[in-house]
Amino acid sequence: MTGDRTPRVAVVIVCWNSAQTLPGLLDSLPDGLAGLRYQVIVVDNDSADDTVAVARRCVPDCLVVPTGYNAGYAAGINAGVAAADPYDAVLVLNPDIRLSAGCGARLHRELTGEVGIAVPLIRHENGSVAYSRRREPTITRAFGEALLGERAGRLRYFGETVLDERAYRTAGRSDWATGAVMLISAQCLTACGPWDESFFLYSEETDYALRARDNGYHTRFIPDAEATHLGGQSRVSPRLWSLLAVNRVRLYRKRHSAPATAMFRAALVLRESSRALLGQQRSRSAMVALLRGASPEQWRTPHPRKPLE
Repeated sequence: MTGDRTPRVAVVIVCWNSAQTLPGLLDSLPDGLAGLRYQVIVVDNDSADDTVAVARRCVPDCLVVPTGYNAGYAAGINAGVAAADPYDAVLVLNPDIRLSAGCGARLHRELTGEVGIAVPLIRHENGSVAYSRRREPTITRAFGEALLGERAGRLRYFGETVLDERAYRTAGRSDWATGAVMLISAQCLTACGPWDESFFLYSEETDYALRARDNGYHTRFIPDAEATHLGGQSRVSPRLWSLLAVNRVRLYRKRHSAPATAMFRAALVLRESSRALLGQQRSRSAMVALLRGASPEQWRTPHPRKPLE
């Protein structure tokens, strides 16, 4: 007699004050992960609301992993993966995601051979397509975005965000994709190791996808697997926009020389300063952070406020 070969998926949900959005995600899992054996792992980054109680009420057998402080997204993923039962793949989810029926199984079918990360078509709450596919960061693309704005995304060599509608109609390889929904094979996780916790938030998924590619695993976009992102159209605060800009430079520095990084930073400063002149407060904050060389550590809670449980 053969054993149960149903794919085992560890579902890692990193939360911080997510009591309002988490129930909808958990409600979507039975249909979204139909055909899979899955374990729900809720990693709580020291929420001040009743996120943990909500998780246990909605999914009584879920595993709650408290970090004890606001450790960041990458650290939360690492904590969840470390606590998981044996798995064939890990599904990383934002708490404001809603999976469409069959999404998980469709993504899992793509995790063969060199495909280490599978990502779905993401829609905004109004049904419009979220531009979630990305190209590798380059100096040319950074200057393209600074000078051309959103138009750069329609040009392969001049924009990081893929804005060509046709690219969201067919399956294909992406350099990386936004990290709200990512299914990662066990083999890819073993090859790449833990997520880089120094990013705290933003660019961690870019780093992971590029490291996966370095190890022979690429990211594949699957348009007939769908999810909805409730917060996908929310405006980012000046503080978080600054962190995003700083981490883009840190990621580039991690993979390139100091002179190349200086050029990349200059492109981002040009982009943010031009928008700051138009009155965008978040760009002004980002420009200041870039010029000061701010560190992501200023966004992180320096020490746990309570012992780890």
